[in-house]
Amino acid sequence: MTAVLAVLEQRDGALRKVSHEVVTGARRLADGLGGEVEALVFGTGPVRGTDQLAKYGADRVVTATGAAFASYAPEGFARAVAEHAQAGGYRAVLFAASATGKDLAPRVAARLRVALAMDVTDVAMEGGAVTATRPVYAGKALLRVQLGGAPAILALRPNVFTPVERPRPGAAATVALDLPAGRVIVKHVKAAAAGAVDVAEAPIVISGGRGLKEPANFKLLEELARAFGGSAAVGASRAVVDAGWRPHADQVGQTGKTVSPTLYVAVGISGAIQHLAGMRTSKVIVAINKDKDAPIFKICDYGIVGDLFEIVPRLTEEIKKAVGH
Repeated sequence: MTAVLAVLEQRDGALRKVSHEVVTGARRLADGLGGEVEALVFGTGPVRGTDQLAKYGADRVVTATGAAFASYAPEGFARAVAEHAQAGGYRAVLFAASATGKDLAPRVAARLRVALAMDVTDVAMEGGAVTATRPVYAGKALLRVQLGGAPAILALRPNVFTPVERPRPGAAATVALDLPAGRVIVKHVKAAAAGAVDVAEAPIVISGGRGLKEPANFKLLEELARAFGGSAAVGASRAVVDAGWRPHADQVGQTGKTVSPTLYVAVGISGAIQHLAGMRTSKVIVAINKDKDAPIFKICDYGIVGDLFEIVPRLTEEIKKAVGH
């Protein structure tokens, strides 16, 4: 049992970016074991991008095809992964801690009756045991846990495991699976607005809070996000979402999405514990708030005390100049 299984995600027939991060984390564990990495992806046919996985350390890529895999449905996917993991005798099975992964990983762990670690920010092999590091107490501390039994199930926090190229010869296989329909059948998935970037995956997140005063003022943040050339997403605090200003999909925090972008800009957000839990692991944090005593200034890398309605437009102009817009 020296192999590690990386369960990947695809959307509309193309591999999602977070899948490269899962392969990178799996490679880290496999190197500690002296074993191999197998990548598993589900779809109704070939998935674009799987040919690049060997570059990131996958020794073998398996594409499981079937009508049941047109859209994510928990019962069928959980059963397929659990059966594949059981048959393969893997030491660990890794997922992304995305919306799908957070739903799927616990189901697989329950089916296999094994240990599970969620929202993992580091993995290693120590003394022959799989060790995972994950934030606890709203991100104020890091907990290191050893997962006994096999396979150990881990869900990796997006944007933490930077994809590293560790080329392998690579092998590919396609298997057809005929799974019966579960109790829940997904008939339609409503996609986000064209061009919208998911806050959980974006390298840059611009979040707004009650300091924006009204929902119409979020246009300031949307303009700033556009200035970055399509790589930035607009997030929101819980107070803003509860007020109906923004959809729940934009919420960053303990009861929303956990993000770890390269750059996080908090605009008009005081920095309640619930919000900090969702963005504390961002690489660089910039805070804009007129209250110099706001808690957000205690954790930010750069703080601007002032009127956001003056600062954000000027910042947008400077970003446009910097990126050549």
